[in-house]
Amino acid sequence: MKIDHIVTQPVIETERFTLRPLRRSDAGLLELYAGDERVARATRTIPHPLPPGAVEAFITRATADERDEDVWAMDGTRTGLGEFMGAINLKRMDRGQSEIGYWVAPAFWNTGLASEAVRALIAANPPGDKTLFAEVLQDNPISARVLTNAGFAYIGDAEAFSVARGATVPTWTYLKKLG
Repeated sequence: MKIDHIVTQPVIETERFTLRPLRRSDAGLLELYAGDERVARATRTIPHPLPPGAVEAFITRATADERDEDVWAMDGTRTGLGEFMGAINLKRMDRGQSEIGYWVAPAFWNTGLASEAVRALIAANPPGDKTLFAEVLQDNPISARVLTNAGFAYIGDAEAFSVARGATVPTWTYLKKLG
């Protein structure tokens, strides 16, 4: 007899939106927003232009039982906002640590969605982490402010390869100890 462990991902409510697992129906808006060069260039991992099948492959990985990263959609349908406004993720590391990442669709920039999503994910702490890490590209100080406002401490400069830019770019690294 074989017993499979099913990995679940919680739904997290905020004042303005719900953080919920990705679903196949997110593909169209995910492709629209992640395909925006401004979004891709603000991340390490989103290519620009998006190759065919990239969004479907991403959703397949994000919804697989055997995954090392949980991805939530920022869904504002219950408050009259968009069904998919951005994404936030926790990539599991070892020793009770995860790396947090996020991006918001340009139509929702400067509305506090990223800050609200980061604070909600920290408060929920689904994996029970002791420490969260984050990294932002140095030419994205707004994303760095999201982290510092959520209690992350700057721990140093580094570099990372940006797929959209096709180059190594300077980054700032942050850490947050959790209770």
